[in-house]
Amino acid sequence: MPNHVDRRAFLASLAAAAAAPSAARAAKSWSSGSDWQWEHYGGDAGGSRYAPLDQINRSNVKKLKVAWVHKCGDALTRPATTIESTPIVVNGVLYLITPMLKVRALNAATGEVKWEFDPESGKRSRRAVGVSRAVCYWQNEDGSEKRIFSPVRDMLYSINAETGELDPDFGEGGVIDLKKNFDHDMDELSFKLTSPPVAYKGLILVGGGGGEGPYRAAPGHIRGYDARTGERRWIFHTVPRPGQYGYDTWPEDAWKRVGGTNDWSGMSLDQDRGWLFASTGSPAFDYWGGDRKGQNLFGNCVLALDAETGTRHWHYQVVHHDVWDYDLPAPPALITVRRNGRTIDAVAQVTKQSFVFVLDRQTGQPVYGVEERPIKQSQVPGEELWPTQPFPLKPPPLSRIELTRDQVTDISPEAHKKFTEMFDNTDAGMIFEPPSTRGTFVHPGFRGGTLWGGCSSDPERNLLFANSDENTNRITLTPGEENEPFEWKLSERAKLRDDQGYPFVKPPWGYMTAIDLETGDFKWRVVNGEFPELTAQGIPKTGTLSHGGSLATKGGLVFIGATFDRKFRAFDSDSGEVLWEQQLEAGVFASPCTYEVNGKQYVVVAAGGGKGDSPAGDEYVCFALDS
Repeated sequence: MPNHVDRRAFLASLAAAAAAPSAARAAKSWSSGSDWQWEHYGGDAGGSRYAPLDQINRSNVKKLKVAWVHKCGDALTRPATTIESTPIVVNGVLYLITPMLKVRALNAATGEVKWEFDPESGKRSRRAVGVSRAVCYWQNEDGSEKRIFSPVRDMLYSINAETGELDPDFGEGGVIDLKKNFDHDMDELSFKLTSPPVAYKGLILVGGGGGEGPYRAAPGHIRGYDARTGERRWIFHTVPRPGQYGYDTWPEDAWKRVGGTNDWSGMSLDQDRGWLFASTGSPAFDYWGGDRKGQNLFGNCVLALDAETGTRHWHYQVVHHDVWDYDLPAPPALITVRRNGRTIDAVAQVTKQSFVFVLDRQTGQPVYGVEERPIKQSQVPGEELWPTQPFPLKPPPLSRIELTRDQVTDISPEAHKKFTEMFDNTDAGMIFEPPSTRGTFVHPGFRGGTLWGGCSSDPERNLLFANSDENTNRITLTPGEENEPFEWKLSERAKLRDDQGYPFVKPPWGYMTAIDLETGDFKWRVVNGEFPELTAQGIPKTGTLSHGGSLATKGGLVFIGATFDRKFRAFDSDSGEVLWEQQLEAGVFASPCTYEVNGKQYVVVAAGGGKGDSPAGDEYVCFALDS
């Protein structure tokens, strides 16, 4: 779709960008000394998930050993907890989140605990409290104030980074209620923040919002808060109000009733431009949009906002009028692309559809081109789908985007028979098949494609890495009841697995892919993960579903867990060959980090399990080379 950039703001920012180095090449560091450390959720402020470290490299990665293990001690089995968190490391201190969302500070070299903060302290209920994917570090200019900001559902805590005590000057005794100062009536509306905020100068920038239904939920407005006091400084309405850009892409006064459009997956920051990049989710309700006819900005968008004011620089919408739950599942990654003799500051956005949108960071224009293609229209009364959807010309889709009868699994005769019969009685075809009363396959499904782990990049090799899988769902719409919030509701939202837990389609079921950013084509693509019981039967490696992401290093390695075989692997960046793997006690459904302490490189990953057949785990495992 066309992007909309204010001309005056564009020219001013272009001049500023020309005078400043790329954020990917020069980023402010909190840490003192020469050690490179993982200071942000995505490694650097731009979320590239790249570490310029090569002490651990292709020649010696087989010598990696466990350096220390931290057992959190608070995992639950009913309901099962998990860990989706990536630790951050600043000044030799590693800050992690436990399954019950406690924050702990560890000596990053030894794993020794320095302090703990428990947001649930003093509360009687000790049920599973959800997930949080990282904390955020902030300090003032002279370093005299150092804070950890930790989100827990609808609250944001400011914690002294050195002592673990709440900051009494922030909000009300160290915490702010994110349901307040929201420019919206929040009575009985759901709100949560599961990804870390972003620190910029004296501000803490916060996303989050309500879910996508089928219920009334809070919208996902993005806000900037004073890092010292917790006072709101600005707000960007992701469902526009009268007079705001994008209001005409909704019915009149839709902002009063429509929720969702939330930034649940996180944000990234271009420190040189002073721009915040956010990815938003589906409007609510996310499978029927008859009460929100139109394109629905700023749902399903990559947003470039001024970090100090919240002013929009540009947006790019990757799904128009979403009714497939195709919310953007990962933060925008700020990368550099070398192409046709030029170096381009870019934004890479992976999607549940298994697309990768690569956009010029300054303008929002696609680097490799995007085509608006017609899609099939809905037969559900009252629904009006947008007539086209954007398809990137490059890179190719990471997973299949068309579902045909011959793709139904043949892993067993029973599964093939069951799912073939289902296929013959369900609407299926190219991606964006409309939801129907007969039943519709959604593939890639609600879990992707790709998910919260996003992508990683290697600027020296000009490569982008992403994991993806083959996940299928079936949905059916039926008329809503008189007392229900929408005219249509879901009577079915099925995750399609056979009796053994294997996916609906023929394998492979999971991939790891490297994209050559010069051409936009795949450099390599390999099957990622396996089911040992199938391997024992002589079935070729199938791959598994994939939750979590990767990191890339200067040492020519890509580290990733994510698969359902509970293994943590290192791939060769140039070939995709698995050079090292470690069996863990529980599944790795979080992205790893790497860092240096006193010149020694470490790699840490959370083994939190709690999904599929993996038991709930509570370990952070640290690896290093033998001394």
